[in-house]
Amino acid sequence: MAMHERAGQPATADDLINIAQLTSAYYVYEPDPRNPAQKVSFGTSGHRGSALKRSFNEAHILAIAQAICAYREEQGITGPILVGKDTHALSESAYLSALDVFLGNGVEVRVQTDHDYTPTPAISHAILSYNRENTAHQCDGVVITPSHNPPQDGGFKYNPPHGGPADSEVTKRIEKYANALLSSGLMGVNTCESEDVLEHPKLVFCDWRADYIAKLDTVIDMQAIKNAGLRLGIDAMGGAGARYWQQIATHYGLTIDVHNAHVDPAFSFMTLDKDGQIRMDCSSPSAMAGLLKHAQQYDLAGGNDPDYDRHGIVTPTHGLMNPNHYLAVAIDYLCQHRDWDADVTIGKTLVSSAMIDRVVNARGRQLLEVPVGFKWFAPGLANRTIGFAGEESAGATLLDRRGDVWTTDKDGIVMVLLAAEILAKTGKNPAQYYDELCQQHGTSFYGRVDTPSTAKQNKAFAGIRAYKIKLPEFAGEVVQSIATKAAGNDAQFGGIKVNTDNGWFAARPSGTEPVYKIYAESFVSEEHLTQIIEEAQQWVTELLNK
Repeated sequence: MAMHERAGQPATADDLINIAQLTSAYYVYEPDPRNPAQKVSFGTSGHRGSALKRSFNEAHILAIAQAICAYREEQGITGPILVGKDTHALSESAYLSALDVFLGNGVEVRVQTDHDYTPTPAISHAILSYNRENTAHQCDGVVITPSHNPPQDGGFKYNPPHGGPADSEVTKRIEKYANALLSSGLMGVNTCESEDVLEHPKLVFCDWRADYIAKLDTVIDMQAIKNAGLRLGIDAMGGAGARYWQQIATHYGLTIDVHNAHVDPAFSFMTLDKDGQIRMDCSSPSAMAGLLKHAQQYDLAGGNDPDYDRHGIVTPTHGLMNPNHYLAVAIDYLCQHRDWDADVTIGKTLVSSAMIDRVVNARGRQLLEVPVGFKWFAPGLANRTIGFAGEESAGATLLDRRGDVWTTDKDGIVMVLLAAEILAKTGKNPAQYYDELCQQHGTSFYGRVDTPSTAKQNKAFAGIRAYKIKLPEFAGEVVQSIATKAAGNDAQFGGIKVNTDNGWFAARPSGTEPVYKIYAESFVSEEHLTQIIEEAQQWVTELLNK
């Protein structure tokens, strides 16, 4: 996709959404349950949409919350439900709607003190902490966030008692019941009616922020960061963890400058993303342009998206790191600096860099490759069989320093602090560390492109069977394997992956757009990467049209 002419430039008044109009649309617009675009739809990370498009409105949230109550009853989940929200405008409205239903169903609801914002990893950590002490009455949670999506979007994620994202079986059940409620005009949805939601006796306030921050030194060597005297810069992106960074600095005696720490649901402080939209993507150089201007002032800098499940790492020597590069660095470092059990595996999604495979192999660990989506890692993180889990879209988490579970959802705060620990302990920033990995394992050239497709073509991906495909060579190399299932758990990933000795590509359809995505990597050259992508586009198109 061509770069927008204003990519990386500050947003102007013309780029901003009308918050009052958006909020009004949430309550006034009624979705049409017969229109697929307006139904409840859980993708890889919850239900997302916009009130202006009638895809994220009060009716959706009332229905989803009631469906979750029904699921909890089916599963015998009798503990409280933990509810967090980020700083998107629609998150506030959805938060009140969700409380209305959960409390109306007699469920104890726990929220952050003063109804403040809560990052995704803090909810995961709180679920795990509660369930460790309350085995008979397990809790679960909801995070109200569309992640890094534009300001006009809303999102709603469900995390069951293991603390991580719900798997497809769970979300399909919730989705099905929620859509039935929409079709019935919300018959069967219980609310508080005349009771005051914000003063309800079953609403319990918790200071998750203080607890999370106090325990950070169990997962990161905070003393080493302090001793090194590092000066850190953080782009809080006006997100749910802005106060976390300020309190982390105070609690651990660190020097941290926090940029964009104020909440502004229009996100007017942002620079425009590569397509000219306001998008709080901390892995995008365009969206991170504001922090990149200050990179030379810091030993290390980082950023997080609004719900803080993603990370962006900025070094004064190389700027914003490619997320794949940082994953490889984090894994190599942790394999040497954490005393985890020998059988603890390293998890990656199948579209993440093969540099990770080489690093894991060199360090004598086992690799677990799964489909896209952090839900595939949650059970293994919960039972401590996965030590580190990461995906190419800049999301990751890890076990703590003792090998115990920390979070089972992505943790952007910990990943930025890990980068600081790496610098403090090795004297190399993560980008310099990655350069050394390239000297050991070869240089990776990685890319992703979106190719236009039809709905029919996207549907055809589901019918591809690897054993029926004949492809002896590709991009000048012998094909070593063709797969439609992830190597680590034998799960279908809805696409196809082709591997050669020095390169690979994977193709999978978008769940929301008329495109399919091609991920590719070469350990030969940039030109070889281009050849892989071009041949992949042609071959996949022919395959889908058969």
